[in-house]
Formats: sequence, structure tokens, C-alpha cells
Amino acid sequence: MNDLHWADTGSGRPVVLLHGGFLHHEMWADQIPALAGRYRVIAPDARGHGRSANATGPFRPADDLAALLRHLGTGPAVLAGVSMGASIAVDTALEHPDLVSGLVITGAGTSEPEFTDPWTIRGRAAYFGTMAVGDLDGSVENFTLMATGPHRALDDLDPGVVARLRRMTRETMSKHTGSKDTGGEADPTVPVRDTWARVPKIDVPVLAVHGALDAADHIEMADRVARSVPDGRSVTIDGAAHYPNMERPDVYNEILMGFLRRL
Repeated sequence: MNDLHWADTGSGRPVVLLHGGFLHHEMWADQIPALAGRYRVIAPDARGHGRSANATGPFRPADDLAALLRHLGTGPAVLAGVSMGASIAVDTALEHPDLVSGLVITGAGTSEPEFTDPWTIRGRAAYFGTMAVGDLDGSVENFTLMATGPHRALDDLDPGVVARLRRMTRETMSKHTGSKDTGGEADPTVPVRDTWARVPKIDVPVLAVHGALDAADHIEMADRVARSVPDGRSVTIDGAAHYPNMERPDVYNEILMGFLRRL
């Protein structure tokens, strides 16, 4: 596991915190100390993000996570993920169910996303457009704008949250050489197949935590997972969008701790 970086602190039942795309484990800075007094908290940087090495060939993020958990000998863990991290959590429950005891997901469903909200589609087009021409500053800014949700501007967010998002995004994006359209790297991620058809087989508790101001398709994908499983429910955090753990950390932490206590 020398090519992956992770934080590992505390003791007790393992809780794994999975960050969003183009960010890294420091997006959980408000959760790690709050949880570590009662739980073993593991927060990895996904391959190609933060301090983890870039991919050298095709890989599946769920397999990386499974290999890490087996390396650490944690046994079944609760996986809490936001955005890309949520999709990795769900995929891991599908592919490696013996390693998962519960899921807390925000802003995504599986690794087969279904984007329908016009705001999301425009935002993704702007982001990929700047990435295609190798505009790092433009890519960072367009990606950060996705944190606002469709109802706000960046000026409406806490400046500290915006600064953290920009810094993490730049740190990860600068590790890469741009899109394949500019002669850079192709996406090495191998998809997990037939995920939505398999979601109803997930037999661990699932909690979808929505930011009320997030895009409708982000909310719907997480909610769909919670509706599809035998033990699933959803809760909404007001005043937050795609990253409620960063915008409303006290509320998110209370919800997460409540979920952990009932397992």
C-alpha cells in the first residue's frame, strides 16, 4: 500500500471517511477529531488525489479501498462518503460486502451517475471545457463553483470553506497533465458494472445526508440508494449544498454520530 496515503487515528469501531473528487482527506478536518475519541477513523486519499500516487494503469477505486481495509485488518467498517466518495462507498458495498457494516452517503449514488439537472450539466461542461485546454486556474474555479449548488454564488459561502476547496482542488489537479484531448492522461478508472440494478441487494443500513441547496440530481442519486435498500433513510441539512460536512460540520457530525450509535 505504499502508493496510497491515509490518516488513521483513534480506536474502536472503524469509520472510513471518503472524500469528493479532486479533493483529498483534509475535507474531513472537522470530522476526524470529533470521531476519533470513540472510533478508529481512517481517511484515505484516493489514487491520484492528495498525497496518494497517480495511477499507473487501470484500477477500480472500490478495489483500492478494499485492499487498504484488508491491509489494515479493520474488519467491517462504516463508510461515509461525499460525492465521489459516496460512489466509492456504495461500489465497495456491492463488490466487497464483507468489509462494510454501514453507509453514509452524500451527493452521489453509485459510480454510474445520472446527471439530469441543467445546472449540473452546465457546470460539468464548463469544468471539462477548461480542463480540455489545460487551464488549471479555470478548472479549479469551475470545480469550486460546484460547491455552491444552483441557488447561490461563491460569495454566499464561508470564505474559509471556499479557500479550503480551492487549495485541495489545486493540490490534486496539479498532479495531473490535463485531459487526453491536450495530450495528457486518459481516465484510468475502470467502472463497476450494473450498479443500480444491484443496489437493492445492499443489506447494511444506509443513511443519505443531503445538503438542501445541492443540485436535484445529486440529492436524487443518494436518495435513490436509501430508498432501494431494506434499511435506508434520508436526512437533509439546511444551509448547505454539495459539501454539508464542510459547511455545517456540527450538524453533519451530530447526524453521523447518531447513525453510528444505532448500529
